Amino acid sequence: MTDHATQNDPPRWLAAAPIFFVLLWATGFVGAGLSMPHSEPFTFLTARFAAVIPLMAALAVVLRAPWPARADALNAIFVGAVIHGVYLGAVFWVVDRGMPTGVSALIVGLQPLITAVLAGWILGDDVRPRHWFALALGLGGVVLVVWPKLNLSGSGINPVTIAAGFVGVTAISLGTVYQKRFVTGVNLVTGAVWQYVGATLAVGLAALMLEDGIIIWNRDVVIAFLWLTLVLSVGAVSLYMVMIRHGQVSKVSTVFYLVPAIAALIAWFMFGETLTLLQIGGMAVCALAVAIATRPDPFAS
Repeated sequence: MTDHATQNDPPRWLAAAPIFFVLLWATGFVGAGLSMPHSEPFTFLTARFAAVIPLMAALAVVLRAPWPARADALNAIFVGAVIHGVYLGAVFWVVDRGMPTGVSALIVGLQPLITAVLAGWILGDDVRPRHWFALALGLGGVVLVVWPKLNLSGSGINPVTIAAGFVGVTAISLGTVYQKRFVTGVNLVTGAVWQYVGATLAVGLAALMLEDGIIIWNRDVVIAFLWLTLVLSVGAVSLYMVMIRHGQVSKVSTVFYLVPAIAALIAWFMFGETLTLLQIGGMAVCALAVAIATRPDPFAS
């Protein structure tokens, strides 16, 4: 089946993909919180991404998946370097440098807006007035969710960490659009192998230049490493790539507005953190924004 046919006739289960993706992606904040007190960020991410490469390569062999041509492989390496390497590297680095998670979540909350602008400019995505309204509404919902936890007096908030946060969110936005434009015809499994090669090179270079290679392998770090490697790097990222392939990029990215809300729920359930009426209202606003942006069919091209 051609890629064109696949885009016009997506599998039925894909309609539920945003729900599972948001639930999985939001757990990444928990993994970062568990691992960062005991590891250097780029060193930890290098180990995580390097571990994914043989897993995906073995799966490709089992499935007899076709390997991409050289040009497609290079495109996949670039996508992996910016989506996984630069974006996650920036997020882990600013958290490690003391930036409150509420502030970092607010910066990451700009991702759908930046992606929509890039998608309309580069891909010609049809971003209609209701989509722009949904994007603005979703950003407002994110502000409500993180506002009770927003602490601007922390030592980790400075021009360098703020700039790093914006570099990270711009990187995942650029990588998402680039993925849709240049890598949609590549097999998802073998393409992922090359993506994690790019990610490993990006954070590995940063680790060599900036860090001492420290990872203290205690229980929390092992749990975070296994979860982030198997569930997020393999499961959630694969879902995200499938969603990009079958849907307009600006609509797919809107589901990121739900991530801070779900992360707050997970923190409330697992760690007993407070959950205010303002945050609950913000979650409802985020959900409304996603519903507006994705109706009637979130993956119709």
